[in-house]
Amino acid sequence: MAALTIAAAVVAVVLVLPLYMVYKPPSLLMRYFAHRWGDDVLWRLWLPSSHRVVALTIDDAPSDYSPDILRALAASGAHATFFVVGSQVPGREAVLRDIVRAGHELANHGMRDEPARALSDAELERQIRDTQRYIDDAYWYAYHSPDDGPPPDDVGDYDSPAAAARRAARGAPGPPTPRKNNYYRPGSGFFSARMRALMRKLGRRIVLGSIYPHDAQIGYWWVNAKHILSMLSPGGIIICHDRRSWTVPMLQKVLPEMQRRGYRAVTLTELLDEGAAVAGD
Repeated sequence: MAALTIAAAVVAVVLVLPLYMVYKPPSLLMRYFAHRWGDDVLWRLWLPSSHRVVALTIDDAPSDYSPDILRALAASGAHATFFVVGSQVPGREAVLRDIVRAGHELANHGMRDEPARALSDAELERQIRDTQRYIDDAYWYAYHSPDDGPPPDDVGDYDSPAAAARRAARGAPGPPTPRKNNYYRPGSGFFSARMRALMRKLGRRIVLGSIYPHDAQIGYWWVNAKHILSMLSPGGIIICHDRRSWTVPMLQKVLPEMQRRGYRAVTLTELLDEGAAVAGD
């Protein structure tokens, strides 16, 4: 009987431990991932304890829930990187522009909510290109009038001297000039060596994260909020999802508590800037 009990315990540990490490990956595992895949894949940064900054990323944007998410972010002065699914943009172009005007960041999540690893290189490249057009348009028209024309094919920081001159002639204020980023998050979060090679060819960087409550599947906001708060550490990257009714109450719990603990929720670009500043000290 004792041997049977021990065997059952061993089996339970063998089955449960991998699941637990997926749900709450330890820092050592994150460091291994970062070493294993190098600069190709961004999992998180490791910042000093005095730099309480985490990147907040929101997948599957835009949706009918996006305006409420923006209000929740504004209430806490938080900023986020929204990963855009291209097929969800038609009819919601104004929502993307509102995200940009609120000081948030847009990044590429492909055209459809599907496992990107299963796509051919040609299809994946096409999806990224088509989604990027929506992103470029959102940035451009958030800061330009139709008189400025469409965004140029080589849009860099979503501005141009000619457009700036036309705005000045109209007496219009100069807009911010957000930097164009190269972030790509694969659908379902899985990648392969083939995908990494393609991303290098396209000048893209795969971005995953270190704090993921699996909120795409778990619809209990309090469970997801507790998970995020339990995993906070300087330099972490939070993954959560638009297009779910439970995201707003989760953020309404998480963001004020982060503030109380002295943390700032920022975009990926802001997090990387923070990391560069720390490295330069």
